[in-house]
Amino acid sequence: MGAAMASVGHFGDARREAVGEELVERAVSGGTLVLRKLAKTRADEVSYQRFLSAEQVTVAEMLATAARHTAQAARGCRVLVPQDTSEVNFGARRQKPQELGPGTDGKGPALFVQGAVAVDCDADAVLGVVHAEIWTRDGERPDPRHKRAQADKESQRWLTGAQAAADLLSEAREVIVVADREADIYTFCANQPAGVELVVRARHDRKLSDGGRLRDRIADWPALDRAQIVLTPKSPGAKGRTAQVELRAGRVELARPTSADRDAPASLAMNVVEVREVDPPAGAEPVCWRLLTTLPVDTPEAAQEAAEIYRKRWRIEQVFRAMKRHGVNLEESQAERRDHLFKLSAIALIAGVRTLQLVDARDGSHRPASDLLAADLLPLAEAIGRRLEGRTARQQNPHPKYSLAWLSWIVARCGGWHGYYKPPGPKTMRDGWDKFAAKLQGYAQALDDFGYQPNPRIP
Repeated sequence: MGAAMASVGHFGDARREAVGEELVERAVSGGTLVLRKLAKTRADEVSYQRFLSAEQVTVAEMLATAARHTAQAARGCRVLVPQDTSEVNFGARRQKPQELGPGTDGKGPALFVQGAVAVDCDADAVLGVVHAEIWTRDGERPDPRHKRAQADKESQRWLTGAQAAADLLSEAREVIVVADREADIYTFCANQPAGVELVVRARHDRKLSDGGRLRDRIADWPALDRAQIVLTPKSPGAKGRTAQVELRAGRVELARPTSADRDAPASLAMNVVEVREVDPPAGAEPVCWRLLTTLPVDTPEAAQEAAEIYRKRWRIEQVFRAMKRHGVNLEESQAERRDHLFKLSAIALIAGVRTLQLVDARDGSHRPASDLLAADLLPLAEAIGRRLEGRTARQQNPHPKYSLAWLSWIVARCGGWHGYYKPPGPKTMRDGWDKFAAKLQGYAQALDDFGYQPNPRIP
C-alpha cells in the first residue's frame, strides 16, 4: 500500500516509487527541497541521493505519471490550461551548479520550466500537471529568430504544451488554453490543436489583412458593457482590488507577420476582447487586456467570460510561486548536478500543484478528495477523521464525505486547528499534512501486517 499521495512514478522498482512519494510529501509539508532538511535520518538523505542519481528515475516518467492523474480528475469538466515559463536562478547560492547555462541576467546559472496545469473552470480548483519541459541554455548566442525554423525556437514549447493538453484531456467537456503576452505568437495561434480553444493576451499591435492595425480597430468599436473584475494581488500578503472595466469585442483578420514561417497561413481570423479599466485608483496600474481568442465574444456576457478566463491564468503563477521561495524553495536546493536539478524541478512542480490543492481544499472546494489522495486510502482518512471530531458542532467535519474540503478539515485538525475562529493557515495545513501522512502510513502498514484491505466502495 502506497504513501498518502498518488505515485509520482514506479521507476522500475517499488522502493524507488516509495522514495519518490516520500520526497514529494516531505517537500509539501516541509517547504524545502534541501535534502538534509527533508531527511529525518542520515539513511533518508542517502536514499534521496540514490533516488536522484538512478538512471531509471526520469523527469519524463514523473511528469507522465502526474499527467495521467490529472486526466482522470478532468473527465467531464470544463478545463482551463494556463501555460507559462518560469526561470529558476541559482545565482544567489554560495556554491553554484556548474552544469547549467546562464539565466536571463546573463550571469547566474539557471534552468527554465515551461509548465501547463489543469484548472476546473467551474470550481476554480487546480486539478494537476498537464505538461512541462525543463531546460537550460548553452550560453551561445542563437541565430536570429527569423533564420530559425519554428521547431528550433523556444516558442515551439507553447505549441507543444497546447497539443499535450489536447491529447491528455480528450475526455474533458471543454479545454481552453490560456496564456500571457509571451504566447502572442502568430504560429501558435495559427496551429490551434483540434478540440482546444485559446485565450491569449496580445502583446503586439498586429497588422490586419486590410492594412489596419489591431489597436486602432479596437478603438473604433463601441463599448459593449461595463463589468467588475477581481484582480489577484501580485505578491503574497498584498491586497487585491476590484477594477471597474469597460469591455469591447469584435472579430479581426490578422495578417501574417514577416517573422512567421512561410508555411503559416497568410491571414488568421480571431475574436478580440479588450478589458480596459475605468477611473483606476490613484497610484494603481490601470488594467488593459487585449485578448485574442477562439471563444465567441458576440455578447457582453461572452466577452466578460473571456476576461474572467484570462484572469484565472494566475493559477500557473501561483504554481510557480509554490515551486520557489514562497513554497518548496527550489532555488535553495543544494544539488549541483544538472540531472539532479532537473528531477528536483519536476518534484517541485508536482509539490507546488499539491500545495495549491491543499489551499483550494482549505477554502471549501467540493472537488473529490481523490484529486489529492489515492482513492483506496480514503476509508483510512475517514477513520483518522472520526478520531479527531469533538462533541460540539464546530468540532464535527461539516463537508460532504470524500470531498476535498472534507479531507482538508481532517488535515487541518491534524495540524492543531481546533475548528474555531479563523480558517487554518498555510503553516497549519502543511504541518497537518505531515502528521496526517504519518498517521495514514501507520494505518496502512497495520492493515498490511494483518492482511486487511480498506473498503473499496468509494463513491
